[in-house]
Amino acid sequence: MEGERTLDIQLGEHPLAQQFQNLGPRDILDAVEGAGFECTGRLIALNSYENRVYQVDTVDSTPLVAKFYRPGRWSVETIEDEHDFLFELAEAGLSVAEPHAIGGEYSLATLPIGDSGIHYAIFPKVVGRVNDEPTETELRQLGRDIALLHGVGQLEDAAFRSRLSVETWGEPALRAIKESGLLPSHLSAAYCDVVGRLFQLIEERLRGVPVHRIHGDCHHANLLWNDEGPVFLDFDDFIHGPAVQDVWMLAPSIDQGGQWRRTVLLQGYREVAHFADDWLRLVEPLRALRIIRYAGWVCRRWHDPTFQRTFAHVLTDRFWADEVQSLREQLARIEYPEQM
Repeated sequence: MEGERTLDIQLGEHPLAQQFQNLGPRDILDAVEGAGFECTGRLIALNSYENRVYQVDTVDSTPLVAKFYRPGRWSVETIEDEHDFLFELAEAGLSVAEPHAIGGEYSLATLPIGDSGIHYAIFPKVVGRVNDEPTETELRQLGRDIALLHGVGQLEDAAFRSRLSVETWGEPALRAIKESGLLPSHLSAAYCDVVGRLFQLIEERLRGVPVHRIHGDCHHANLLWNDEGPVFLDFDDFIHGPAVQDVWMLAPSIDQGGQWRRTVLLQGYREVAHFADDWLRLVEPLRALRIIRYAGWVCRRWHDPTFQRTFAHVLTDRFWADEVQSLREQLARIEYPEQM
């Protein structure tokens, strides 16, 4: 294919990367049974790029979900911050998948592999459906639930979780992209120029906006709907950030349909909590930051064979040319919103 390159990149590989890739059924079943659950021996790998996640059947017919955290991504303290938030949300009445206690009061355990081991947690299996097209009533309910989530998020800080910013989300992504060798040299200057200009605008727009604990990656694939409403899943990217981050990702479209969704969602939100109109000025800056962060995530994980198979298109010049164009369009939307 024209413009395609082959690379052998080991960027960011952790000493336990091979063991993490090679987790086998016996490792998974031993971990779950070591946590006090009796397994049937049947397990199913679930879709997850960042971690290793499995549905494990138990003798009492209650399926579990075992989540093995990618080594080197989170410390014990940052994972415990996530779990503590889940416990708080459940206590407040929000539907979330809260982790089971393992060995008493703790919700996190470690497979003894290497010096640091591979951390894991066990969750109940949530039954529900993905709902990409919520009705007006469902959108209002979702808005109320997000407001409740944010209300709990304002009560405490997560001591070991970072704050959403260019420094924490943008600059590490750009560094991973540049160091990976995946960005074609003839597009590097154009890419870095538009990203640098976006970083300045994003920092300006974030300045002075209140932040608190949020989901961080609250899109429809991280919700399952049952008869009672949505259940919030996958708080892996849980962070201190502005409320609008969780709102725009549930209504991301730029077209009129997306605007309508956001309006209805906020009607529900405002039944429970304050949301300033001015915060909506962050939607396009945050969208740009996500585009950059997503590319950086792929580059950072390129040593993982799963990423090389799934995201092979990043080896093409076309991918990076499209990224430059998309970011330039985002820059225009931020600088000249009235013309878009």
